[in-house]
Amino acid sequence: MYYLVYGMLYAFSLLPFFIIYAFSDFAAFIMFNLIGYRKDVVLSNLNIAFPEKEPMEIKRIAKRFYINLIDTFLETIKLLSLSDKQIKKRAVMDMSACNALAAKGKNIQFHSGHQMNWEYGNYAVGNNLDIPWIGVYKRIRNKVINKIFYDLRAKRGTILVAAHEFKERQLTVFRDQYSLGLAADQNPKVPGCSSWMYFFNKPAPFATGPEKGARKNNTAVVFVRFIKVKRGYYKFEPTIITEEGASFAEGELTRRYRDFLEDTIRRNPDNYLWSHRRWKWEWQPCYINNWIDTRKMP
Repeated sequence: MYYLVYGMLYAFSLLPFFIIYAFSDFAAFIMFNLIGYRKDVVLSNLNIAFPEKEPMEIKRIAKRFYINLIDTFLETIKLLSLSDKQIKKRAVMDMSACNALAAKGKNIQFHSGHQMNWEYGNYAVGNNLDIPWIGVYKRIRNKVINKIFYDLRAKRGTILVAAHEFKERQLTVFRDQYSLGLAADQNPKVPGCSSWMYFFNKPAPFATGPEKGARKNNTAVVFVRFIKVKRGYYKFEPTIITEEGASFAEGELTRRYRDFLEDTIRRNPDNYLWSHRRWKWEWQPCYINNWIDTRKMP
């Protein structure tokens, strides 16, 4: 089954980009207008984040989001046959400052959000960073698809660690110098053990792991902004936040990440994963000890 599915996807990846994007436009139209895939979630999220925008503007952003989402999926399949030269043209990232940190012997922790195209971002770091690059991922339930995507993500040397294996593998994976990539806007499973603050206009929980790891291991911390230059071309901008993660007071790194992510989303609002239920959990007064925002609790 693996070779059958892989062969079909590889054959699709050989199609020229203009055909792939025509298919993307059609699929996005179907998903938004006919199927309505998570449409209620997308529109609700956009209205929470941008209450000042008119309904037509919200709808326009939503439509663009669906195109970007399908583009991301199809561009990822295209990676099966895309040459190294093409990938380097389409996934640009200046890592000179980060490589200077690596030359000092620093471990680096990269924080990003669910912006598109994250698969190209994985390649951009792996192709340009001088130290081992570790990516934390969630396994796909379908074993065949999971293996295809695992092999694809590891193709340029990324060391992949499944989220549920993170604790047991950290003693070996992080024994030598490393860089680590985290999508720090993952929705925590246990809201009562998370850090709470406003995300745009509504309280939301943030995972504590990224900050705890940076402070405990005293890693350098780099936030990464994803920019969709045009279809199939992405620029990834790393911003060094600190060379000493342990120098931050508790909560400060997470607040800075929140501010960075909000600013990034405001610049390109259709390039964020709005089908992700970022406000899945409701604020409860019993979370009072987990409130880290400088603004008052709701």
